[in-house]
Amino acid sequence: MSVDAGHDECRTDNETPRATPAHPPVSHDTLVAAGELLRALSAPVRIAIVLELRESARCVHELVGALGVTQPLISQHLRVLKTAGVVRGDRTGREVLYRLADDHLAHIVIDAVAHAQEG
Repeated sequence: MSVDAGHDECRTDNETPRATPAHPPVSHDTLVAAGELLRALSAPVRIAIVLELRESARCVHELVGALGVTQPLISQHLRVLKTAGVVRGDRTGREVLYRLADDHLAHIVIDAVAHAQEG
């Protein structure tokens, strides 16, 4: 299955048809992956973690201090984010330093927060 919304035409009775720019079709697998990513970002604590990690890599106890959430809860949310490919953890000695997998993810969250603040 593919989705291609780029061929719709919008017009009023007085306007001539205008074509919207064509977008390449998006595969079902890509849509499923995007949905899983958005689901992983859907919890407020996970959004807060992403916002913290856009500043710099952090270990669990730093996130606990910054967010005021318990260590088990931070670890649970980090596990969801890691499984979804949002964050990665690099072990340094006894600690794991978490960082965003890429900058696109921070932009998604920042845009969502900005949109929510506009309303």
